[in-house]
Amino acid sequence: MSQPKWLDWAVELQALAQAGLTYGKDKYDLERYRRIRELAAEMMSQGSGLPMEQVEGLFCNETGYQTPKIDTRAAIFQGDKILLVHEAEGAWALPGGWCEVDLSPVENTIKEAREEAGLEIVVDRLITVQMQRKHNQPPLAYGVCKFFFQCTATGGQFVPNLETTESRYFGPEELPELAQEKNSTEQVQLCFAARRAPDWKPLVD
Repeated sequence: MSQPKWLDWAVELQALAQAGLTYGKDKYDLERYRRIRELAAEMMSQGSGLPMEQVEGLFCNETGYQTPKIDTRAAIFQGDKILLVHEAEGAWALPGGWCEVDLSPVENTIKEAREEAGLEIVVDRLITVQMQRKHNQPPLAYGVCKFFFQCTATGGQFVPNLETTESRYFGPEELPELAQEKNSTEQVQLCFAARRAPDWKPLVD
């Protein structure tokens, strides 16, 4: 899955500028790195149509060496059906979200299932680790590693909340409209494939 070249360039320039601002010492070099970051933000604003203020808040708000964010997703099965939650924005997704800074991917998966689906779960095994920009649309302006885990529910029940309005189990042929930027149809089908394979080996980009 390809993305626009201008996005590749803007992301690389932003990462180089951020590293330079972190490790650079010379005041003139630091001034140049700040200008490179500004140019990357201008490219992002022009290419995406977003206002500069929003781009700077989303794209230029970190310090230190730039590394990918982590997103976790729980593939919770009941028989041959997988659990999806209906998000307040309107589409369906596997329970999940950004990994908290003090939690491991497994711990975060358990937390997100509790918050979004009202379920207590056990994480059984890793299904796949994928880079968001290779598999999901639209591509984001920063790197995201997505962890998908096969899970088993041990208790709890769904309660509507600020993030999700409904939860339901779906078979592989009856999937609803998915939040493709969070989990594509192919990614959900991969979870079904892992469920059917007792000797599944995790797929890693």
